[in-house]
Amino acid sequence: MTTVSLPRARRPLHVMPTSAGHEVRTSPDYDWDGRRRGQTPFTVLQHTTAGSGNLRYENRTYRLGPGDTMVLIVPHNHRYWLEPGGRWEFFWLSMNGEEALRIHRDIIEAAGPVVRLAADTVERLATSCLRLVDGEASTSGRASSIAYDAAMALHDDVFGAHPAPEELRGAMRPVIAHIAANLGRPLPVEELAGIAGMSRAHFSRLFAASEGLPPAEYVLERRLESAARLLVRGASQSVKQIAVLTGFADPNYFAKAFRRRYGLSPTEFRTTGMYSSIGRASGG
Repeated sequence: MTTVSLPRARRPLHVMPTSAGHEVRTSPDYDWDGRRRGQTPFTVLQHTTAGSGNLRYENRTYRLGPGDTMVLIVPHNHRYWLEPGGRWEFFWLSMNGEEALRIHRDIIEAAGPVVRLAADTVERLATSCLRLVDGEASTSGRASSIAYDAAMALHDDVFGAHPAPEELRGAMRPVIAHIAANLGRPLPVEELAGIAGMSRAHFSRLFAASEGLPPAEYVLERRLESAARLLVRGASQSVKQIAVLTGFADPNYFAKAFRRRYGLSPTEFRTTGMYSSIGRASGG
């Protein structure tokens, strides 16, 4: 096993590697539970080069072989392990930081926790890992830059770098209409994929390519926009009522998500009447 622990930044950086390395595992002692690795969030990107291993992600089991890349966030309900008599060879990169977590969440939402990447993407990831292991990351800034390149390589492979053609946008119009008409109730990705007549993984990829956001994030944005309109125009409705009407069962989560999006609490937003200017700026 070759591994390296990396320098820490004095101030939080959006993408910061925490460890990197290459391993050949042959013992069943190799067993990680994503719920028992502390409460500080970080990502795991692990590419299998030879042999095989196992991943249990929520309610599904994956068999990872050469060419499979595992993308995870900790803490989370998952487990990956090597069975007795097995052999698993891989390299990995772990990161933390707000942008690293966002990118990895988007990828998992769009493609699931196991992806097949293009050869040049794997090469970029392996190069980033090697640069970190070889000590090129002598400062936190250099370490962040190397990890950011790996994160962008992963992002571009999954989501693509080109706008979706018009026919793809047309295929998503019934889904967009369904979301707009049903913001007040749960909108699981499986349901949206069914409307498009696609598997969840295929739909999530195409939806993100078409709309620029994974399905769950797109739904959240539309809910927050609807809530903003109601806060300004629905004076007779309480903040809690508006949260429920726009699909937020938990008022505390609604308040946190709203503040992240608009920089104000729902009550402050209502008081200032911010939506009129925001709506004009966005064409709403």
